[in-house]
Amino acid sequence: MGVIRKFDTKVQHLKYKVLREVARQAWNDTLLENVLEIPKNIVPGKTPTMRCCVYKERAILSERVRIAMGGDKDNPNIIEVIDIACDECPAAGYEVTGSCRGCLAHRCEDVCKRGAIVFDHNHVAHIDKSKCVECGKCAKVCPFSAIINRKRPCQIACKVKAISINDDNAAAIDNNKCIQCGACVYQCPFGAITDKSYILDVIDIIKKSEENKKYKVYAVVAPSISSQFVYSKLGQVITGLKKLGFYTVIEAALGADMVAQAESKELAEKGFLTSSCCPAFVQYIKSEFPDLLPFVSHNLSPMAALAQYIKKNDKNAKVVFIGPCTAKKAEAKLDTVKEHVDSVLTFEELQALFDSKDLDITTLPEDVLDNASYYGRIFARSGGLSDAVAQGIKEQNLDFDLKPVVCDGIEECRMALLKKSKNVLNANFIEGMACIGGCIGGAGCLTHGEKNKAEVDKYGREAFEKTISDAIAVLK
Repeated sequence: MGVIRKFDTKVQHLKYKVLREVARQAWNDTLLENVLEIPKNIVPGKTPTMRCCVYKERAILSERVRIAMGGDKDNPNIIEVIDIACDECPAAGYEVTGSCRGCLAHRCEDVCKRGAIVFDHNHVAHIDKSKCVECGKCAKVCPFSAIINRKRPCQIACKVKAISINDDNAAAIDNNKCIQCGACVYQCPFGAITDKSYILDVIDIIKKSEENKKYKVYAVVAPSISSQFVYSKLGQVITGLKKLGFYTVIEAALGADMVAQAESKELAEKGFLTSSCCPAFVQYIKSEFPDLLPFVSHNLSPMAALAQYIKKNDKNAKVVFIGPCTAKKAEAKLDTVKEHVDSVLTFEELQALFDSKDLDITTLPEDVLDNASYYGRIFARSGGLSDAVAQGIKEQNLDFDLKPVVCDGIEECRMALLKKSKNVLNANFIEGMACIGGCIGGAGCLTHGEKNKAEVDKYGREAFEKTISDAIAVLK
């Protein structure tokens, strides 16, 4: 195909190629018989492109294929580590660099209570890892700053400290801490951490709908789609979805309008709320601030709220959410959501679906996507939810003085929640977004960047419905 795909990294492109080949075989009902050939198709010949040898490269690709087919069914986490791909990063922890001058002071030795500092014949310090407890005291006292704390990209990306290094020098994820935001997935330079795909489930749903005609498959697309597929027009993406077999395409932003109206009313009644739209943020509250759970909005997320509405009006509907978020895959399996949402795809996976059917969306006519208001559409970026809640309060003439705190990323969420837990937060509404920038920073995006915010705002201004009330009027 002549279209140049836009991905941020080569890791994303490799992941896409695996998803595309898995999907292509699934459409043709040849996956089981050809599954072992997929790595060979991606890396033909005997020359490795990324690893030490072609055999290791194909072994890793086999693991990627397994995860593209749904991954480990016994692991409830959406995020998985490919152990054999996680061996190129240096050992994490404190280490002495070449800046050590072999000084006479030996402050590092004096401060270490474990006797982990040793010296060679040149008086250069070394750290005995069998004794070191990673306290960092030696690094603090070194006058040359010669001792550093080396962390792996995945550990740096994970702001909830859910990643450690196991005895085999591979990353290990603590499922009790992980919020499944996918930050580690996007930042791992070897693609050794990735999210399970349910692309086969979606293909199966579509194929069965075409075969027995007993149900229709609805695509619910996140408003952040406006910042993706930059090589085409949004209307062509909508046409492409229908070409794949979706009955119709509806904006999740309409669900955002529904949530904004309900959440603003709930906030006025209760006096304080945290948002419930970001599943990673809600999971973070559950794991780290359980005492604040009563303050989480009781409204479903826009995805679930709209899916619930669709199934209420079409008993035989199947709903597939398409967006930027890995945590949405986990949300779709919650008891409160799974009856409404049948499966979840990321934008990466949607691109793979298009290409698995050799569907060049740039050649397609433009369809229309116009279900939501400006306020529903700007949910995709940080601050958009608070703006929408303010509008909901205004439109419903609610007597409430909104004082929001917009948390852009999980670290800002932590600070706001910590202040609330100590009753020192000067706000009555916490907008929590686990990803930097909001949904436009999700791990499942094709592209990330500041320009995406401008695209979302532009998309919002193009909405036919100008108020939340106008948007949801069609639902009544």
